[in-house]
Amino acid sequence: MKLIQYPLAEKIGEPNLLVGREKEFDLFHKWIDNIPKRLSKSKVILARRKSGKTVFVQRIFNQLWSANGDVIPFYFDFAENKIWYPDLAIKYYRTFASQYISFLERQVNLVNKPLSLQEIKNYGITKSIKPFIDDVDALLKDMERGNFNLMWDTACEAPHRYAAVLDIRFLVILDEFQNITKYVYRDEQCKTEPDETLAGSYHSLSESKLAPMLVTGSYVAWLIQVINKYLEAGRLKITRMSPYLTKEAGLQAVYKYAVFYNQAINNKTAVEINELCMYDPFVIYCVIQSEYEGKDLTTREGVIDTVNYEFSDRDSEMSMTWNEYLVLTLDQVNDKNAKNILLWLYKYPDRFWNPIELKKEMNLALDVDDIYRQLIILSNVEIIERGVSDFQFKALKDGTLNLIIKNRFQEQILGFVPDLKQEFSDKLAAENKRLQGMVNYLSGKLAESQLATAFRSKKRFALSDFFQNVTDNTELNIVEVKERIQFQRQDGKVMEVDIAAISDCGRIVLVEVKKTKVKTGINVIDDFQKKVKVYQDLNSNNMIIAAFLSLGGFTAEAVEKCQTLGIGMAEEIELF
Repeated sequence: MKLIQYPLAEKIGEPNLLVGREKEFDLFHKWIDNIPKRLSKSKVILARRKSGKTVFVQRIFNQLWSANGDVIPFYFDFAENKIWYPDLAIKYYRTFASQYISFLERQVNLVNKPLSLQEIKNYGITKSIKPFIDDVDALLKDMERGNFNLMWDTACEAPHRYAAVLDIRFLVILDEFQNITKYVYRDEQCKTEPDETLAGSYHSLSESKLAPMLVTGSYVAWLIQVINKYLEAGRLKITRMSPYLTKEAGLQAVYKYAVFYNQAINNKTAVEINELCMYDPFVIYCVIQSEYEGKDLTTREGVIDTVNYEFSDRDSEMSMTWNEYLVLTLDQVNDKNAKNILLWLYKYPDRFWNPIELKKEMNLALDVDDIYRQLIILSNVEIIERGVSDFQFKALKDGTLNLIIKNRFQEQILGFVPDLKQEFSDKLAAENKRLQGMVNYLSGKLAESQLATAFRSKKRFALSDFFQNVTDNTELNIVEVKERIQFQRQDGKVMEVDIAAISDCGRIVLVEVKKTKVKTGINVIDDFQKKVKVYQDLNSNNMIIAAFLSLGGFTAEAVEKCQTLGIGMAEEIELF
């Protein structure tokens, strides 16, 4: 794939903050590769809010746009704003046409700033693309005549129609699709009930192999109801996305967020943050960005206090964000018995329960049918799941949601406030040895981040604390540490070094990191030395100190070369 550009502004902000999801991207790119062959069935991503699905599909858009290949991406977000459906038709069509033109012309700005209808028509005239001309004329005439249904047909059918007429392929990405049933109105003042039937416009389009759909939504049960009612079950292939990363990707997220938000951590607390945040990137973000007054993420106690604040304080970013979700999903759960059942299920998250078992174990003064109705409500608002049998229910496998629910309802149901801070402390104490082992194990995968963090954490040190064969042992006072620094030599070739640590005295430490088990040879050292020389020429007022971290060790020739050139050497990371 070509160097990726970001014409679609991603909700994550800085693109490098997206980490992990390798398996998901691999799965979806295999699916996308089959679109030109008309073999790909429309998909839906099911995941609760703050699972990363929006940035995932936005990244897919940007990857396809950058590749400029056989599949043209179209992204549309059904926002939580009331809109009159002729206005939606024009907005939808302008977005589609502008993104298509941006793909053809390689114009980034058209993705975020759609063309007007007249500009789209003029482009169609200039490039002899008749569908643009015909569609704009139809939209304007139908608007004038009040044929609003025809306007919407013209807009929503455009990707499939263009694919058929022009023999091209589109991927139609519809984010927060369930909102089409709640925020689109037939009356211009948007005062009557919204017209949820507009979702049915995609009934046949969902079967398109020329422009297959990729649908997402933050409210899983609601989205499933919409799909089942208006698109028919089975037309969209379901992919469920966990909000959690792998442990390794979660730790990588901790390091990246800490760097981009200039938050002090060290390698031990990075692992502890990752553990208490359960590898959930949104929770990690909230903790790194937390406005907790006593925040100190360089100590275990500071980590525990900050994580506890984000889960427990009603004014924290995470609590406020989850409150928005719970207001929408729990309004239906006003019964104390339902909340009591909810807490019970989350107390035993690894097993299914049926209403008969719950009545017996919980001594509920409810009929079995009443318990069943409460369970149905809880499953419909997406905070418990149903088993293969319609009579079985269990808690979601969602540690974040578990803690939020416990903190919100336990006092009301059980009469006492949960001590989350003590739970966090006990968890880290019990996992202490395993977490320390993880720090050492992951150094092979995240060596650059861990070494850079050690530089930031210790701040004042002699380079010989980390590397052997160092010719300059005077103390450094590190004021900035950069990772993956790119620069150009005179012939225009781009070069990159892994770490640059800048001391307040003007010295700069350049470090190359090799993470493989193979020993570093003399050719690799020669290549690094060339980078050091180019960087020195570009920074003639600074003194450059070179060092090489090779986790696989060095060949004898490489050791001799480093000694000759004065390059520091290390085969492991001294963690601080």
